[in-house]
Amino acid sequence: MKRQHPIKPTADSRWQWSVMVPTLSPAIRDWANSDGLIWLHLLKTVIAGLLALGIAMLLDLQQPRIAMTTVFVLMQPFSGMVLAKSFYRILGTAMGTIAALVLGALFVQQPELYMLGMIGWVSACIAAAVRYRHFRWYGFVLAGYTAALIGIPNVTAPHDLFLAALTRAAEVAVGIVCSSAVSALIVPQRSSLALRRTLHIRYTNFTAFAADVLGRGIERGQFERHFADIVDEIVGFEATRTFAAFEDPAMRSRSQHLSRLNAEFMDACTRLHALHQLLKRLRGSGPRRMADAITPYFRELSALLALTGDASVDAPRIAARMRLFHASLPRRVRETRRPLEATPAESLADFDTAAELLYRFVDEWIRYSETYTSLARRKPGVGQRTAGRYVSKTNGFVVAFTFARSAAVMAIAGWFWIATDWPSGGLAVIGAALACALTSTAPNAPKMAVQMAAGAVLATMTGYLFTCYVYPNIDGFPLLCVVLAPVLALGAFIASRKLSAGYGIGFSVFFCLLAGPDNVVAYAPDLLINNGIAITASLLLAAIVFTVIFPADIPWLTERIKGDLRAQVVSACKDELPGLNQRFQSGTHDLAAQLRMLLTRRSRRRRDALRWMLVTLEIGHAVIDLRNEASHAGYARALHPRWNSSMARTCDDLARLFERPDARGLERTLASVRSTTWAAQDVLETVHGDRDKRHDLQRILSSLHFIRTALLDKDAPFNTH
Repeated sequence: MKRQHPIKPTADSRWQWSVMVPTLSPAIRDWANSDGLIWLHLLKTVIAGLLALGIAMLLDLQQPRIAMTTVFVLMQPFSGMVLAKSFYRILGTAMGTIAALVLGALFVQQPELYMLGMIGWVSACIAAAVRYRHFRWYGFVLAGYTAALIGIPNVTAPHDLFLAALTRAAEVAVGIVCSSAVSALIVPQRSSLALRRTLHIRYTNFTAFAADVLGRGIERGQFERHFADIVDEIVGFEATRTFAAFEDPAMRSRSQHLSRLNAEFMDACTRLHALHQLLKRLRGSGPRRMADAITPYFRELSALLALTGDASVDAPRIAARMRLFHASLPRRVRETRRPLEATPAESLADFDTAAELLYRFVDEWIRYSETYTSLARRKPGVGQRTAGRYVSKTNGFVVAFTFARSAAVMAIAGWFWIATDWPSGGLAVIGAALACALTSTAPNAPKMAVQMAAGAVLATMTGYLFTCYVYPNIDGFPLLCVVLAPVLALGAFIASRKLSAGYGIGFSVFFCLLAGPDNVVAYAPDLLINNGIAITASLLLAAIVFTVIFPADIPWLTERIKGDLRAQVVSACKDELPGLNQRFQSGTHDLAAQLRMLLTRRSRRRRDALRWMLVTLEIGHAVIDLRNEASHAGYARALHPRWNSSMARTCDDLARLFERPDARGLERTLASVRSTTWAAQDVLETVHGDRDKRHDLQRILSSLHFIRTALLDKDAPFNTH
């Protein structure tokens, strides 16, 4: 859901740049990998902006500054991001142009009705941008913003609307072409390279994290924070994968391979979380003998996961050792289990469940490692394994909330404009639309709106100096480029800093919009100041509405998203099994990332949301395992009269518990899990002589026992209800 602003150099971009400068001295290479990346991005942004301005002037377009403004809204460090945005921006611009013409035709010289239609269109576009996110965000935002940019200045002059629509579309197109060309042709920073480096870093970090969890254990809060970062990585990976497909045919052809890798990574992470939870319960309240019996296997696995150097080199070696460990694990576990068989069944179930989860984790880690190795070495995919499509989910209330918030801001600005007949009121409405659009997916929308307002104030002051003292004293386009370059670079530099991005975006965009040069420069400082006040007032209005009337972290909204998160377990209990695991994993991670974006401040509500995400993954994954194993053990129906009804009741009670968490539902679910466990134990005694069937029933019992221990966990969020 996060909008991709120009960012400070990351490990990904540093790695790409270092590939391009392998022969330079260490000092120069170090500069190129850090500050050099910033200067490269600033240089490309300024070149693209001035190129767009020059071409628009050469074509004698009415407002060349719109083309320059487009560059600063569009420019990104990676070429794939720009190409992706440009493709959807062209579509959005075309739709916005059509919408402006249609509204103008329907409401000729009826500003009130025209304003209502424009508010509905822009708000709907911003809401759709929140719903579909990533690079498609830009298409929907531009469909709304372009309509406002074209239509609002021509409300009272409908005869100029068609010509204005064509002119604005041409100006925006020039900005799109220039930003795409400069990004792709001048020292391109490929998002496909960033994707490969991301995979390398993720594999290294996850392997080290798993080794720590299995070897020495990690405190609960530290584990939760690290796992939350993993959620962001999974969601961000899908966006980067899509960006890379726009620029690299090889990445496009291997899209399914990458999708499978992300799915296997999600499975391995979820299984690691389950192991961590079971270890916590064993060490906290479980039998000491069982914990001592299983712990050596975890420590051995931790040692096997130790990296000694480059992950792409270590991965095949570790995978080979893990395959040997995986092949010998059942025999060794049976030998360890024999002396424990005299212990109570409940304690023995702890050992069996831990061993089963360990076996599954090793299997899933091997799959993930093999797929990663094949990608790192650019070889074909492993076997014929396929993964379902990543499924993005957005709560309907979030979409409606975004629509209402945007409509409220624009309605207030539009009402004030019509009621007062303020000459700059139309620009205030455009500023309100821009504020709602640019902050629609920001983690802290009020803060960003305030930063943009401060940037607009600085842009107005700088624009006043240029209008009064700079433009009258220069002659020719080359000199114009010389005086504009430092100002444009300053805005791009501020926007590249994470904590001050709003200031830089506000300064860059509104300096170009308010004081950018046209073919015929109008020296009207009073109009400039009035327009600057209008833009600043609209941004501050947006910040006030976002804070007072529509705060993003309002409790009922986050509760709705948590309800959708819990509904993932309902899907795990009731949906069709083919492709269910991928749909469950991707939807759960996507909703969890949205909750983390809304709940930015550390608080009890944020911790509660994170724990709902963890328990949803934990129990939902276990239910899918249970249903898959039960489908393989179809013979159990004939061996136990209540087998089908017990399994169905367990799934139904789990679904009801997550739909409406309460103590009574928890007791009912525990009872049904216990009843199904007894049924599975009866079937196990019947088929004990058949090794394959015995293993099927043991896996079912392990899933049931794990679900029961997860329900009884004192840290589980539904226990607080």
